[in-house]
Amino acid sequence: MQAFTVEQGIVIPLDRPNVDTDAIIPKQFLKSIQRSGFGPNLFDEWRYLDLGEPGQDCSGRPLNTEFVLNHERYQGGSILLARENFGCGSSREHAVWALDDFGIRVVIASSFADIFFNNTSKNGILAIKLDEVIIDSLFESVLSTPGYTLTVDLSEQTIELADGEKISFDVDEFKKHSLLNGLDDISLTLQHTDDIQAYEHQRKQQAPWLFS
Repeated sequence: MQAFTVEQGIVIPLDRPNVDTDAIIPKQFLKSIQRSGFGPNLFDEWRYLDLGEPGQDCSGRPLNTEFVLNHERYQGGSILLARENFGCGSSREHAVWALDDFGIRVVIASSFADIFFNNTSKNGILAIKLDEVIIDSLFESVLSTPGYTLTVDLSEQTIELADGEKISFDVDEFKKHSLLNGLDDISLTLQHTDDIQAYEHQRKQQAPWLFS
């Protein structure tokens, strides 16, 4: 997993509440268990005018020009600004994989669905909860300023605005440690390799018939 330290990027404003995981990555794309390749299908039903299918070349598909991801001013954006209850619905981890594969490193919203929120840090994405008043102000700034950027510093737990003002945010210490060090669940487990091997050796001595 890619470590997260500081992200400076263009902000993409998704001005919709209750965005569910089926909208983030529709159900037909869930056949794959690989973590990569979902980016072209992020928000597929909102982003394109036709029905997307797994393995389809998206380069020639008709675009919904009204959808924010297709606006020229937000191309290359890495920070997604959203509304309340982002990531609700089913618990599919593919939703986070799609955001990551597209290039989203930060999602800012007033609230998140719990499972989605926990999945973000396990996949290298920083999800930040801010007060609705601040979210409203950010939307106003982004919509009125083409190429609006933010600088998110996880170590300092600050968001630096375009005018230099800084906003503090809270983050769980364990999630912060995992993100800063690029540690997913597998990496965290492998930190205890010696203990695991010692336990396996002990079990082989105590119950050798289990390993025959």
